[in-house]
Amino acid sequence: MNKGEESEKESANRHVHLAQKNSSKMPGNKPVLPLHGESDSKTKSIPLLWYFALAFMVFVYGSYGVLMNLSKEKGKIPFSSSALNLIIETIKFLVAVSLLTFETSREKTWTWPTWRQALPFAVPAVLYSINNNLSVLMQVHMDPATYQVLGNLKIVTTAILYRLILKRPLRVQQWISIGLLTTAGFCDSFGSLVDKEDINLRSQHITLTGLAIILTYCFISAMAGVYTEYILKKDIDTSLHLQNMMLYSFTITLNFGGWVLTQSYAEREEGASFQLFKGFSIYAWLIIFTQAFNGLGMSVVFKHGSNLVRLFVISCAMVVSTTLSILVLDFTLNVLYFVTLFLVIVAIYLYYR
Repeated sequence: MNKGEESEKESANRHVHLAQKNSSKMPGNKPVLPLHGESDSKTKSIPLLWYFALAFMVFVYGSYGVLMNLSKEKGKIPFSSSALNLIIETIKFLVAVSLLTFETSREKTWTWPTWRQALPFAVPAVLYSINNNLSVLMQVHMDPATYQVLGNLKIVTTAILYRLILKRPLRVQQWISIGLLTTAGFCDSFGSLVDKEDINLRSQHITLTGLAIILTYCFISAMAGVYTEYILKKDIDTSLHLQNMMLYSFTITLNFGGWVLTQSYAEREEGASFQLFKGFSIYAWLIIFTQAFNGLGMSVVFKHGSNLVRLFVISCAMVVSTTLSILVLDFTLNVLYFVTLFLVIVAIYLYYR
């Protein structure tokens, strides 16, 4: 790397750091969540409403895999993943437009963003569109508890990207935590790995395809999370609702294109028609509205908090997922799952300590 590139990267890192610190001075941009690297003592100033919001987000994350399993028909997802995500992104876009309209109604001047301002949001839009569709696809290849536990590998990929891209150092105990999470991932995979033909929906399972998908999913999720946090904080004085509108405009376009392509292929192969809501049940609509809430909530986390808060929510969700799998799906767990769960809990404690 030459000196010019090093200087540019250092400048970008300083920009993000200053944006985090200055956000408390901006009207309307008061930090409601702890910034990355700040002490836990500052969480005492978090409004009570945010504790409830974060608790609900934990429940939503934990219930996602269970709702997906409840929506299955004969072991298959009956709806199009791109159709599901298209509706979710459209709802988030409409909410962002409504909030921005209310926000700007009190201001005398208003200017639309330029393409130069909007284009950076295309990058996370592509990453999120890929991942949101992968998260639906992988439900066919694994059970909800395994999905949630292996989802904690996001901590590993996010921590490494923080170190490589944003040059944020990791403590020794955080590196130990990463090692424990990786070991936990191997344990869970080893104890649950089965052929697709041998899947038992009432017990732990993951196929080799599912393992490959979730590893890809965790890496893409980390890239999307780190980049989204960076661009939201880079322009800290820009309205979050406007930034969300720019992001959701791209995700709507990508998911609509994906839906048209998949339906065109299905029509040729199976004679299927273009029905956006085909296969939707009450469980699909529950997924839509809860995921729309989570997406909007996470944008606030990225803007005024950090990936640390996001990963903490995801980590806590595995308890919800396991409990719901046992109570709702009459699920049975193997011994290695409890070994994995113990390793993950210890790793999370070390990482956030």
